[in-house]
Amino acid sequence: MKAAFADNFARGEELGARFALVRKGELLVDLWAGHADRARTVPFDERTLTPVFSTTKAVAALLIARLVDQGRLDYAQPVAEVWPEFAQAGKGGITVEQALSHQAGLSGFPDETDPALWFDWDATCAKLAGMPPMWPPGTASGYHPVSYGYLAGEIFRRVDGRTMGTALREDLAGPFGLDLWIGLPDAEHARCADLQRPPAFPDFGEINEPTKAAFLQPWSSPAGRGQAEWRRVEIPSANGHATAPALARLMGALANGGWLDGEMILSPALIAEMARERIAGQDLVLPFVMSWGAGVMRNEALHPWGPGDATFGHSGWGGSCAFADPESGLAGAYVMNKQSAHLLGDPRARRLIEAAYAAL
Repeated sequence: MKAAFADNFARGEELGARFALVRKGELLVDLWAGHADRARTVPFDERTLTPVFSTTKAVAALLIARLVDQGRLDYAQPVAEVWPEFAQAGKGGITVEQALSHQAGLSGFPDETDPALWFDWDATCAKLAGMPPMWPPGTASGYHPVSYGYLAGEIFRRVDGRTMGTALREDLAGPFGLDLWIGLPDAEHARCADLQRPPAFPDFGEINEPTKAAFLQPWSSPAGRGQAEWRRVEIPSANGHATAPALARLMGALANGGWLDGEMILSPALIAEMARERIAGQDLVLPFVMSWGAGVMRNEALHPWGPGDATFGHSGWGGSCAFADPESGLAGAYVMNKQSAHLLGDPRARRLIEAAYAAL
């Protein structure tokens, strides 16, 4: 794995990066190298935080799964039972699991929207609640790159009373010493790595209205408030900040029967239920055949994370990823600050994960 990690740098594909593997609660691998800034003056070290973009969705999925495990929520119940306003515009029958598996038809806003709206939680949720679906819910998945976080986060808030970022900090990150954040306090901003943007635009395949709304409009993602505010706000789909070991340890619990440092954070039955396939087929937004669980990508469609069909996790814009393999007990995470244009299965992470499985 060290050789594969070094090779990514030798190829000129990295600025700074970190890769961690956990098996049965033990941190087996923790590699980091490179620089945290574009000027290459600040080392990428064990305290460097990186934004992990959509890899955050796996954390949000876990937080929802914990509510289901506690009997406070059911995947099969309509979203409108906990969020009554969501029933507007024909959405009353959309279930929690459909919303989490990108079947709700709300991949983005098709109408012109101020991109600063994403910084206003209540206003964004109200707009989503009032919006008609862009396709018949339950008939297909269409990846919700940003809106997923507001759907999952508002469901969580209506049931729990706290935001996902608060619950993550109080229930998991704080007690277990995980350097993992949704909504980054100002005191932590100095540790954040600079991003080097992708050299090219991703290939979305055939462009349709759901894809335009999701990715290609000026308002498809948050803008207009500056980097500090983007780090500070809670967007459980897109702006998690983490180290690789923190993500690997959390996913390691999902690969190890729910156990994290001697405490069960999710029952084995709920891990299996979260990962169970809700829909599979050609995604309407991503140019891939996808298999979706309740908020997680399932490995069997494309195998971005090793050979196991039971593996699940999530990838993030630019290349980050985190995965759990309950069959082998292995979990891992890859973070970096030089982004690639690959939407899923970044070659750098693939090389590291392939080397990990070869060493088992």
